[in-house]
Amino acid sequence: MAAKPVPLSRAGTRVQVSFEFFPPKSAEMEANLWEAATRLEPLNPAFVSVTYGAGGSTRERTHALLERLVRETTMKPAAHLTCVGASKDEIRATLRAYRGADVRHIVALRGDPPTGFDAPYEAAPDGYQSTADLVADARRIADFEVSVGTYPEQHPQSPTLLHDIEILRQKIDAGATRAITQFFFDNSVYFRFLDVAAAAGIHVPIVPGIFPVQNFKQTANFARRTGASVPQWLADRFEGLEDDPATRRLVAAAVCAEQVIDLIDHGVEELHFYTMNRADLVFAICHLVGLRARPVAIEPDEQEPLPLRRRAW
Repeated sequence: MAAKPVPLSRAGTRVQVSFEFFPPKSAEMEANLWEAATRLEPLNPAFVSVTYGAGGSTRERTHALLERLVRETTMKPAAHLTCVGASKDEIRATLRAYRGADVRHIVALRGDPPTGFDAPYEAAPDGYQSTADLVADARRIADFEVSVGTYPEQHPQSPTLLHDIEILRQKIDAGATRAITQFFFDNSVYFRFLDVAAAAGIHVPIVPGIFPVQNFKQTANFARRTGASVPQWLADRFEGLEDDPATRRLVAAAVCAEQVIDLIDHGVEELHFYTMNRADLVFAICHLVGLRARPVAIEPDEQEPLPLRRRAW
């Protein structure tokens, strides 16, 4: 009997990862964020993205976090930037500020209206009508790498999946070089989306967004608002664990590991983790698929104590 081929997840296939953080709103949340960043940095992520919302305070927290990542870590930050609530001139000024702060990567998104996720999008006065317009401006202003978002299960406001594909094509034509998906739990959804995108002539990397389930009830509520389906089998696995956090963490690790290993065995080489500013589960999954923490490179003349480090690029 011929030996079965070794699954890619066990054959030492190199996987590239990236992580998403969100700006903290309190001192406690800030401590949690930097604990997570310090834990994940030695895995040498391709980049770490920082979320961004409309409104002054959220933008200021995003900018502060990006500047600190540049100043104190070796990780390459990618700044989320949305079309919501700002004019073209304001966003262009933000792009120039990012470039001046040594941020080389933008995650360009339309963004959710401040009146709610389900509200129709309305551009701000003299604002961008579409994400593709924002992508084109970012590429004109500086040598940014530009990633964009996409929904493998169809955006809640989109009439069809093919409409989503056309919107993605417009963003790529404007200069985007990578798409990162909304999270999903059924891998067949992602593979089907890849097939449809390829048939439409889209060949940039479409990186799966992975959401490790920390709290199933909260995750299910968030999924419903963002159009991500929650399979019954997933609900069944967490059934009865509301008051058993230890078992819930073990189940969460098993569920996420199962999803990630299946993606790798089907040839996926890039993964984007929505960390929720928590590191342990994400770190464990990365270790499971072969990533190993390595010492963070520090310039020889550095005398600063950790975690103060300068960028190596």
